[in-house]
Amino acid sequence: MEKVTPLTKDNHFENPLKEFWDTFCKNKGALMGLGIIVFFVAIALLASYIAPFSPSELQENALRLPPAFLEGGDSRYFFGTDDVGRDLLSRLIYGARISMGVGFMVVILSASVGTVLGLLAGYLGGKVDWLIMRLVDILMAFPSILLAIVVVSVMGPGLMNAIVAVAVVACPTFIRIVRASAMGERKKQYVMASKTFGASPVRIMFSEILPNCMAPLIVQISLGFSDGILNSAALGFLGLGAQAPTPEWGIMLADARAYISSDPWLVTLPGLCILLVVLGFNLFGDGLRDTLDPRLKK
Repeated sequence: MEKVTPLTKDNHFENPLKEFWDTFCKNKGALMGLGIIVFFVAIALLASYIAPFSPSELQENALRLPPAFLEGGDSRYFFGTDDVGRDLLSRLIYGARISMGVGFMVVILSASVGTVLGLLAGYLGGKVDWLIMRLVDILMAFPSILLAIVVVSVMGPGLMNAIVAVAVVACPTFIRIVRASAMGERKKQYVMASKTFGASPVRIMFSEILPNCMAPLIVQISLGFSDGILNSAALGFLGLGAQAPTPEWGIMLADARAYISSDPWLVTLPGLCILLVVLGFNLFGDGLRDTLDPRLKK
């Protein structure tokens, strides 16, 4: 009996996940971004165990202490203390939990709503497409942070309202991406075959078209994390997002404005955390785009 040759890389059949990972690993920037994301996710999940103090605990006679590695610092407070005596390292650690959680919620809300509306516009077309895209045009006519400020002003300041506002700002991008992909897929033969067999529009959109739109959607989801974190920090800085004494990076920046000259570490450290997280997600998103796009693999 003839022996069957296993499918290997030599005959051009390879595990798709292994092929994806091998291609992804060739992008050093993407690996760096993934490392940054994993680092901050681990900090957020383990905040209760690794933070030396409670983020709201006031330390007596420890107002605006410099970091331990600077002159005048105290070894108990590695990154120093803020203007009311709270440990800065503990607040940064708990701030990672809030910022990563905000990014996750923003992406879930905006991607869910944007995907549904994008599929409806791209597959149904006609008046439905016209109505949805005119709504998108109106939303995109405003600068993102200005639109978020308007939404929060209507709903009132607060962390949950800030999440909704940032999600509203992010929706148009998801709608446009999914709509463009759905319009390219709806005329293909497998969609025509599903119609012939009597599949409903809902089944065609979510079971047939959506899986073939996932590549650009996944990339936008990764980039949406950075936009969500950045916009929520901006709203916190303006006093429209999370409210004090919540250990959120935007609020920490706002509280430290008065000490930017005398105690620059109070501004530098939370700003650096925002920079690193946004950079990590952007590098990771660029790597996903290069890996998932067949035109860029070479």
